[in-house]
Amino acid sequence: MRVRATTGAGRALARLAAGLALATALAAGLGATGARAQAFQTLAPHAILIDADTGAVLFEKAADEPFSPASMAKLMTVEVLFDEMRKGKLTPDTEFTISENAWRRGGAGGGGSSMFAQLNSKVKLPDLLRGIVVQSGNDAAIAAAEGVAGTEDNFSQIMNRHAKEIGLERSTFRNATGYSAPDQKVTARDLAKLSIHLIETYPEQYKLFAEREFTWNKIRQQNRNPLLALDIGADGLKTGYLEESGYGLTGSAVQNGQRLVLVVSGLKTARDRAAESRKLLEWGFRAFEARQVFAAGETVAEAETYGAEKGRVPLVTKKPVRLMLPRGNSDRLVARATYQGPLTAPVEEGREVGRLKVTRGEQVVLDMPLYTAEAVPAGTMTQRALDAALEVGTGWFRQALSRITSKS
Repeated sequence: MRVRATTGAGRALARLAAGLALATALAAGLGATGARAQAFQTLAPHAILIDADTGAVLFEKAADEPFSPASMAKLMTVEVLFDEMRKGKLTPDTEFTISENAWRRGGAGGGGSSMFAQLNSKVKLPDLLRGIVVQSGNDAAIAAAEGVAGTEDNFSQIMNRHAKEIGLERSTFRNATGYSAPDQKVTARDLAKLSIHLIETYPEQYKLFAEREFTWNKIRQQNRNPLLALDIGADGLKTGYLEESGYGLTGSAVQNGQRLVLVVSGLKTARDRAAESRKLLEWGFRAFEARQVFAAGETVAEAETYGAEKGRVPLVTKKPVRLMLPRGNSDRLVARATYQGPLTAPVEEGREVGRLKVTRGEQVVLDMPLYTAEAVPAGTMTQRALDAALEVGTGWFRQALSRITSKS
């Protein structure tokens, strides 16, 4: 199998190239009027800002350097619980027992945030989730881990398996609370990816993150996310603090149908955390504009097939192809569609086979999966024989060319 890339062949990519040229020209025109996007600076040692719909990174700073997640690790705890609900293994009537371990290590006496659940009491899933999401209760997180997997260590193995499936490349989880552990590390990019996964995969459950307060055991607590109190469209996600990693926040906000996701970590005070998060979101909404090039389901590129009824299959995206462009920036944009090919018949409809990437210099401004738009059955014996002969012939040609090149 070979990685094949196309940057200009075909009407669809030609149209995309024309759209990029238009967007660049429009940006250059805006620059002439002085509406150029300003550079952004933040006090946060680790930060990232992503447009959730396109995956475009609008700002990043040390986004791949690992740090201790603190209570932001509870995002993965919640992801496991949401997944168990989706599979029918947990229901709203499922009860969790507050063990002595959960009560002592995660309760008020543990020194961290707590749901204040009583020893040996039983808490139903909806309340336990609010205890984790709204109050950041360590007792609730430990009880959830023990209820699902028996022990917190077993639960952390599930967390890491889910992290791998989601595509978190540099994160390792060791407990459900975010308590300090030597090798429990995450990155800003991975936390942002996890947040977008939660938002898109569990839209109903995600609404919990926007709840402003929760009362348990007659103790009323406010959501610790400072963005929810601001008029900026914030609806999640999670704060965190450890002495070793400072103050952090994973947040999201929606304005005019556009969702931005941010992560900051390493700040010195809670006030700095709130201020830097707000500044980053406001800058992102102000400094960028969206340009749609394709609707969802429109052909973006084509992939070659092998042994099939026809030689090519259209590739599409499931979401609109929308570019986030800095206002007034005239940098050249390059589109590239890549896939592993040729695709061996039969080819299923809706199969993910490649990626569409648009870059501005070294920065990736769009990265989306490409799917086959239709099914392509296997061809006749004659077609398959011709494809096999062509593949062998081109293979010999590549080997000969490689030998010639190596000798020169």
